Amino acid sequence: MTIRILAIDPGSTITGYGLVDFTGKQTRYVDSGCIRLGKEAMPIRLMMIHQGIQELIAHFKPREFAIEQIFMHANPNSALKLGQARGVAIAVAAIHGLPIGEYAPKAIKNAIVGTGGASKEQVQYMVKTVLGLTGNIQADAGDALAIALTHAHHLQTSLAHKKSGRLELWNQY
Repeated sequence: MTIRILAIDPGSTITGYGLVDFTGKQTRYVDSGCIRLGKEAMPIRLMMIHQGIQELIAHFKPREFAIEQIFMHANPNSALKLGQARGVAIAVAAIHGLPIGEYAPKAIKNAIVGTGGASKEQVQYMVKTVLGLTGNIQADAGDALAIALTHAHHLQTSLAHKKSGRLELWNQY
């Protein structure tokens, strides 16, 4: 069974997205890119995030949704804007009935590189390697693909637990 995962790296000026297909133990690249929001007023940017994710869901028909958890910013205003962008993305996924996985930045780095202290460059390199991609990936799209791969890894672990007869409740994938 193939499970399509849509992952979002939320941002108030650029929101990255990544789509992968997960089949048991293999993950295949589908698409990635960015929703560019520009310098519009924040309500307009939030609407653009909503519309962009709505279009992605309609076009690619994912069965799972993953997003990065919020982390603390030195600038409280930036954290608030990021939280708003995240909230819109989660709301769109919830409206479509998609299961939602949320992952801390350190958990993503750990799943992709093997250490929570990995650099952005290390994460990008591993994303490209795992998905067999060449050339440059836009940073926000690469981050979203890392979130999608993390979600696929957690789905694989969850499936393995179910097959082994160990039933565990996960509050997050």
